[in-house]
Amino acid sequence: MGAGSLTAGQVACLAAYATAVVLWVWSEYLNYRHKHAKKSQTHARADSSGGDAEGKPLLPLGGPNGALLDVEATTGGAAPTTPAPGADLNGKPSYAWTTSAFYRCLMLEEEALLACREPLRAAVEFGTIIAWFYVADRTGIIAPGTKSYTRDIFLFIFLVLTAVAAGYSMKQHRTLLLHRTQTEEWKGWMQVLFLLYHYFNAKEIYNAIRVFIAAYVWMTGFGNFSYYYRTADFGIGRFSQMMWRLNFLVLFCCLALNNSYMLYYICPMHTLFTILVYAALAIGSRYNKSDLAIWLKIGACFLTVFILWDLKFIFYALWTPFMFLMGYSDPRRPASDHLYEWFFRSSLDRYIWIYGMICAFVHPKIEKFLQAVDAMQPMRRRAMRAALVAFWSGVGYAWYSYIYLLPKVEYNKVHPYTSWIPITVFFMLRNVTPPMRSFSMSLYGWLGCITLETYIGQFHTWLLCKRPDGQPIYLLTLLPGYPLLNFALVTAIYVTLSHRLFMTTGSLKDAVVPHDDNRLLLRNGLMMGVVAAVAGCFGLLMVEAHKMLAP
Repeated sequence: MGAGSLTAGQVACLAAYATAVVLWVWSEYLNYRHKHAKKSQTHARADSSGGDAEGKPLLPLGGPNGALLDVEATTGGAAPTTPAPGADLNGKPSYAWTTSAFYRCLMLEEEALLACREPLRAAVEFGTIIAWFYVADRTGIIAPGTKSYTRDIFLFIFLVLTAVAAGYSMKQHRTLLLHRTQTEEWKGWMQVLFLLYHYFNAKEIYNAIRVFIAAYVWMTGFGNFSYYYRTADFGIGRFSQMMWRLNFLVLFCCLALNNSYMLYYICPMHTLFTILVYAALAIGSRYNKSDLAIWLKIGACFLTVFILWDLKFIFYALWTPFMFLMGYSDPRRPASDHLYEWFFRSSLDRYIWIYGMICAFVHPKIEKFLQAVDAMQPMRRRAMRAALVAFWSGVGYAWYSYIYLLPKVEYNKVHPYTSWIPITVFFMLRNVTPPMRSFSMSLYGWLGCITLETYIGQFHTWLLCKRPDGQPIYLLTLLPGYPLLNFALVTAIYVTLSHRLFMTTGSLKDAVVPHDDNRLLLRNGLMMGVVAAVAGCFGLLMVEAHKMLAP
């Protein structure tokens, strides 16, 4: 369970992290020196004039020509900030590699380092958290704990958290059907149960977890369809930002911890279904205003899924060339079919993203129906709401009795075709009255914003795998012998780190991936590719050199 020899990817990550640390520390020193120089010049002018200093302080940049930087004129009296995407450090469009902030930082240009101080800080913080993942999950410094399940503790934690969320974080929003704050809340409380399921190994709620994952995939279809259908923003910039959001963190976890992409199966699954939603609306986008065209596209999606998944030989023919990316085998239970995990996971929710698209498309009609019910006379309104509650409750009870209670294997067989039922029952009952539509628990909404980070982070700082590609079967244990106190401590660390990963990933995305400048995006992409290749070669050389020098 030790760390073992470093891989080329790990050496490359370590080198990148060390470089970021050096550049960030130097940028902080430059920022301190400039602030100190400004303060000294201000005091000197005040002393010489006997009053407020006139003019603006000019700070030396230290260039070969003794150039001066007008701090107040360029930055409002503060250190330079990160340039806008599509512009160089002076705010002018520039696409040459040598004028990029990254290149100029490597050349230790003071203005570039000052302007990129915040992204450098985000990169160092991100790298430090990844380093903590490695220390916790790949070294023997922290001994792993074992899981145990008690239904009483499981339910107690969730119910107490829900009571706190309802009592202290309830907020009112617009009375719209499935608005953003409501879906974030939905993701939040599902994620709590999903994580507790893993922490306590609560096998008895397996079928519920399958429904929760289906609901996440449903939101992928619902949210992406809503955005693209409403905005017609099919630019490569926005698409690249979404891919960054889904895969940046998991990429570095795979490299730094020597894991397969499929260990974090939700990331490739959401990535694939996001691409499919994008393709469905981007292809022939000029026809998207036609209802008939949308229904034809939805039908084409169903046909595509049927061909790619229900005809299993086509699925394997398509993905076998990408075995290096999608292959996975649990080292504790080796399997000969390395594509099975990808097929099994993705096939469970292969249709529900399309249902999310359908719900997004008919969303205005459902919302108008609910608003029409709200406008009815009191007696008729109450009768209609009672009928809706009775109908959907009956549907939910029938699904629970005849489908949910099936054993695990039998349930998985019908899940792809029935998961839409509990999802529909939930959002219809959740929105039956205006107050229910307008109120949400912001604590769960906040947690819903960081579901990707909490999903990935759980493997290495709440739970532990202790080996490459291993499932998280251990617990992070900082207080041995005190399971509940340990749970509270490691959960606080875990949630804090997840939030910081969310923030730093967003900061780096804003600095690197522009939304509206494809030429700049191409340049940045090529630069990242070159840097990755150089770092990879360096890592490979270091590993080979270590092997040659080892006794």
